[in-house]
Amino acid sequence: MGAKFSTGVIGSGPIAEFMVRLNGRIKLPNSGTEERVANRPQTSSQHQISVTTRGHGDMHDLTDQVATAVADSGVRTGIVNVFNVGSTAAIGTIEFEPGLRADMPAILNKLIPPSRNYGHEQAWHDGNGHSHLQATLLGPSVTVPIADGRLILGTWQQIFHLECDVRGRQRTVIITVLGQ
Repeated sequence: MGAKFSTGVIGSGPIAEFMVRLNGRIKLPNSGTEERVANRPQTSSQHQISVTTRGHGDMHDLTDQVATAVADSGVRTGIVNVFNVGSTAAIGTIEFEPGLRADMPAILNKLIPPSRNYGHEQAWHDGNGHSHLQATLLGPSVTVPIADGRLILGTWQQIFHLECDVRGRQRTVIITVLGQ
């Protein structure tokens, strides 16, 4: 069963249980203040963005677009999930600077190099078996906490989209904001 507040069940899991221990209050990071969250209704919103990629290794910084979606949602305390639709691209966090933008695809190619020996290649002959495996290794989504209406990210931490496919694509990314 979910955590109980004076307004009823708001959710389950470690975050909800932690909020119960705080008596419906959550301490906002870096602010020294507490915010009453138990009496605010849950809300959600969903946004879709399009990312045009140039092919394998093309990386895009989505942080500003995600922050805008959070601000537009009105959520003050919650989470945002950023999800790539498709099986040959990935979402994650990184320090979005030129060195790491080059290092990420390079290390993926060392771990899972392009090859015609993958089962996917033998079945489809489309040259992107490694693309599926690289995207699966990194994952299609990332979830980031929200406090005081802002993303909780480190100073040098940005949300990225990485194209793992061998050709440029028009990608759809879904941003789902949940919270109060």
